[in-house]
Amino acid sequence: MTMLYAGLKALHLLCAVLWVGGMFFAYVVLRPSLAAIDGPQRMLVQTGVHRRFFLVIWHAMPLILVSGFAMLGLRWNMATAPWQINAMMGLGIVMSVLFLVIFFGPHRRFRRTTDRTRMAASLSTIRTLIGVNLILGLVTVIIAGSL
Repeated sequence: MTMLYAGLKALHLLCAVLWVGGMFFAYVVLRPSLAAIDGPQRMLVQTGVHRRFFLVIWHAMPLILVSGFAMLGLRWNMATAPWQINAMMGLGIVMSVLFLVIFFGPHRRFRRTTDRTRMAASLSTIRTLIGVNLILGLVTVIIAGSL
């Protein structure tokens, strides 16, 4: 059981690093760097970035949730788990729902339009929501570090 738990934890941490690290990179490094590119090129780059990053998250998000619940089941239950575990579970679920809102809301609108004004509005909403998710992810990392 210890090997199983260790494997689940490694998978969980790897997926969390990919998700939170990817959001940090996109928000703090990529986004400001794209300001140097003309509008049409910026939209083309954003399309490719979203397609690749969201594909990663479609794999990482369920793995984080499944591995988290599996580790919980191997060690504790919701009533006996430390508060940090419950907080991480709650934040992980909120982050997952927010990702789904981004993907099926503004990201879908961004992909389906060719109007640059609508694309820019969708990107603005995506940036804002990713910023919120990034903050939630960083809080989750801080909580995990307190265990």
